Amino acid sequence: MRWGLAAAALAALATALPVLALRAVPPLTTAFMARRALGLDGGGRCPRVEYRWVDWEHISPHAALAFAAAEDQRFPDHAGFDLRSIRDALVERRDGGRVRGASTISQQVAKNLFLWPGRSWWRKGVETWLTAWIEALWPKQRILEVYLNVAQLGPCTFGVEAASRRFFARPAARLGPREAALLAAVLPDPVGRRVDAPSAAVRRRAAWIEEQMRRLGGTAWLVRIAPPRGAPAR
Repeated sequence: MRWGLAAAALAALATALPVLALRAVPPLTTAFMARRALGLDGGGRCPRVEYRWVDWEHISPHAALAFAAAEDQRFPDHAGFDLRSIRDALVERRDGGRVRGASTISQQVAKNLFLWPGRSWWRKGVETWLTAWIEALWPKQRILEVYLNVAQLGPCTFGVEAASRRFFARPAARLGPREAALLAAVLPDPVGRRVDAPSAAVRRRAAWIEEQMRRLGGTAWLVRIAPPRGAPAR
C-alpha cells in the first residue's frame, strides 16, 4: 500500500508541476507542434512551424468568442467535461449515427500540449487525467488563452497570431467577427480545410459560427470567464 501511495503521489506531482508552470509561462512548443515538425501525422514534415504566442490582452475578443462558439459553448459552466455532449454522442453512436467527438476546449488543450492524435482508451484516459489538473490549477481565461495560442489553424501554422498574420496580414488583436469565425471554422481539420481558400462548407460553418456568436450575446459573453479589458482580475 505504501508503494502504491508513493507511486500515486509521484504521478500527481509529475503532472501538477508542468501544468502549474504553464499557468504562468507560455509553452515554448507543444506535442502537436513537435509531431508536425517531424512529419509524424501525415501531410509531410513542416520545415518551419509558425507559432507566435500573444497574451490575452493582444487577442481580439471576437476570436475568443468565435472559438468558444465553435468548439465549446458550455465552456464557462463545466469542469472540463461536457457531460451533456458526451451523453448525446454516446446515444448517437448507439443508434448507428456518425461517430463524433465531445471534447471540450479544456480537453483539447490537454491533448495539444502533451499528447498525440487518436481515439484509444489509453490516450483518452491520460487526457482525462491531464484535463482534471488543468481545470483545477488554471482559471478559465488561461485555458482559453492557451487554446487560442496553440490550436493548429493551417498547414504548419499554430495559434491565432500566426494564422492572422499569415491569412489576413494583421495581428490577432485586429481580427473582426468574420475573420475570427473563418479561423474557427477550419477546426478540427486545419489541414483539409483552408482559411485562405475556403470551400463552400467552410463558409457555411463560418456563417453558422457568426450566428452562434450573436446568440451568445456577442463579446459581452466573455465576462463569464474573464474580467472586462482593463479591469483587475478576480
